[in-house]
Amino acid sequence: MTKKALITGITGQDGSYLAELLLDEGYEVIGMVRRSSTVTFERIAHLQDRIATVPGDLLDQASLIELLRTYEPDEVYNLAAQSFVQTSFGQPVLTGDVTGLGVTRLLDAVRLVNPAIRFYQASSSEMFGKVVEVPQKETTPFYPRSPYGVAKMYGHWITVNYRESYDLHASSGILFNHESPRRGLEFVTRKISNAVARIKLGQASELRLGNLEAKRDWGFAGDYVRAMYLMLQQDTPDDFVVSTGETHSVREFCEVAFGHVGLDWEEFVVIDEAFYRPAEVDLLVGDAAKARDALGWKPEVGFQELVTMMVDADMDLLQGKLRAIG
Repeated sequence: MTKKALITGITGQDGSYLAELLLDEGYEVIGMVRRSSTVTFERIAHLQDRIATVPGDLLDQASLIELLRTYEPDEVYNLAAQSFVQTSFGQPVLTGDVTGLGVTRLLDAVRLVNPAIRFYQASSSEMFGKVVEVPQKETTPFYPRSPYGVAKMYGHWITVNYRESYDLHASSGILFNHESPRRGLEFVTRKISNAVARIKLGQASELRLGNLEAKRDWGFAGDYVRAMYLMLQQDTPDDFVVSTGETHSVREFCEVAFGHVGLDWEEFVVIDEAFYRPAEVDLLVGDAAKARDALGWKPEVGFQELVTMMVDADMDLLQGKLRAIG
């Protein structure tokens, strides 16, 4: 029989890549979307005739219960969240309600409707925050430095709690930063790649950034959703760090991105303190040995390829818009 998967946050970067993967694996895919005038289907437009999009909200448990009863999924991937770290400082209560308590509402809906459903929780390397060891692995203590990181930590531990309390097949992927051409413009990586394209094409003259020395373990989102899928195919649920094991600074990202189109980043990047966080996370780098050994997972796209992929995609996008209006 065809397996069914419900994806919350299907309109986001990870949701779109995961939907593609599950469709290729023969799944019937149901995507939960909030009733909102601002929801965009741009990332899944090419999948619209192959998936079902249905209304639901992590703030409303009744809608989650109804979804599970109506569509009877075999697997649930919880990717929905208020996921922008900077916004979490301005909207800490909303972030906690959606990104933290929303996980509880969905887990409890699974427990009430069908405890046999396999559940994936999108945890985050931001939970490590002010890191206490390098690299970070599954046993590394958490020290979140943002309301987003705190909310993700709650979601992570409530997933562990429901797994142990109710014997749910509930796993968490502690994903380090993962990017792609589908990343939102509010994230620094896409902000850089988009600015590089606009500067190269004469549509902008500068790029304003915050802390250039912040270091992250950046991978490709298309690789990382494969790890999510593999977790739910295991006999036993568990938690896994998903990362490349390499760390690069925002400065390095700029160097590669601008260099790819023949520009010197130092001529265009302006440091703006408005983009500094109240509490900064300086260094994140993961140890994905457990995922490699237990899941057979490893990243396929390297840092240079990821950066140039994003710049090329933004160049193509902007050149297409120019041709359309020219």
